[in-house]
Amino acid sequence: MSFNRETVLSVHHWNDTLFSFTTTRDPSLRFKTGQFVMIGLEVNGKPLMRAYSVVSANYEDHLEFYSIKVQDGPLTSKLQHLKVGDTLLVSRKPTGSLIMDNLKAGKNLYLLSTGTGLAPFMSVVRDPEFYEAFDKIILTHGVRWNSELGYFNYLTETLPNNEFFGEQVKDKLIYYPTVTRDEFSTQGRLTDKIRDGKLFEDINLPALNPETDRVMICGSPSMLSELVDILEERGFSEGTSHAPGEYVIERAFVEK
Repeated sequence: MSFNRETVLSVHHWNDTLFSFTTTRDPSLRFKTGQFVMIGLEVNGKPLMRAYSVVSANYEDHLEFYSIKVQDGPLTSKLQHLKVGDTLLVSRKPTGSLIMDNLKAGKNLYLLSTGTGLAPFMSVVRDPEFYEAFDKIILTHGVRWNSELGYFNYLTETLPNNEFFGEQVKDKLIYYPTVTRDEFSTQGRLTDKIRDGKLFEDINLPALNPETDRVMICGSPSMLSELVDILEERGFSEGTSHAPGEYVIERAFVEK
C-alpha cells in the first residue's frame, strides 16, 4: 500500500473514549465526500493501518478523523496518544460506498449514524453539493452518553453560520441526536424511533419512503443490520457503483 506521511496539526479529546485529530493533507490526495482512507502508524518498522472515514470536507486543506480509544486495540491504543507534530501514515487511495454517486436522485437524505459512524457524515454536511441535491438532509446520531455527542456545538452553532452555505444549512439540515443512558432532550435508540415513527413525528416529515427518501448508514454492525432490515421491509434497495439504489452502507468498518 502506498501512503503519504502527514503531520498531526491538532488533537481533541472529547471524553475518555473518543478523540479527533487533524493532519496536513497532501495536495495530490483527492477524495469524494463520504469516502475513507487507511491511516496508521509505523510500529516496529511496519505500517499498522486501519480504515477511517474522512471527517473534513473534500475542499479543505487539512484532513480530520474521529476515533474511539480502545485500550488494547492494536492501533487505537497507540493512536490516542498522538501529539501535535507526530507523523501519521495516510493511504493515497480513498474508497468507500457512502457517496452520492451510489444513490438515486431523491428528495430527503437521511444520514443514520451511531458512535463514530458520524465521521463520514460530518464531511457530507459540509459539502454544498449535497444541499443542492436534496430538499432536506437529516443527520441522526445515536449515542449512549451525552459526552459522546461529538461535534454537537459545531453542528448546532458553527455550521449554520458558515459564511458560504450557512443559509442552506439553516434551511435544509435537520440534526437529530439521541441518547440512551443520560438525560437528554431526545432519548432512546435510533432504530426504535424509526420503527415506531417517533423520529418522523419529531422532525415533522413523513415516514421513510423509497420513492422520495435516500439513506446512508454508518455505525456498529448490529445497528447496520437492524437498519438494513427496516429499510428492506419498506422496499428500499442497496445502491452500488454499478446500480444506484435508495440506501448505502459502509461495509468496510467494524468498530475496532
